[in-house]
Amino acid sequence: MFSEAELSAVFRALSNPTRRQMLVWLKDPMSFPGQEPEDVEIGVCVSDIQQRTGVGQSTTSQYLTILRQAGLVIATRRGKWTYYRRDEANIARLLETLRDVF
Repeated sequence: MFSEAELSAVFRALSNPTRRQMLVWLKDPMSFPGQEPEDVEIGVCVSDIQQRTGVGQSTTSQYLTILRQAGLVIATRRGKWTYYRRDEANIARLLETLRDVF
């Protein structure tokens, strides 16, 4: 069950349409150009997400950080690159909390 603070962080993260769209895109990582099946486990590179959003790299990174802090995505560093994937277990937990609360 999500705490009040966790729910507040999630609702703040999801209040931005671009951040919501990022979560939708990350549901299908293979939809990103150049994504290989073996890459799905670690996620999608920030630069690939940034290209799709059409916003600057720093804004994209900030948005992904907000999603990570809300527990909606997981970040993995590989060298100088950071990859993001959805935290499906936490998203399922969120949906269960919402079902129980509302």
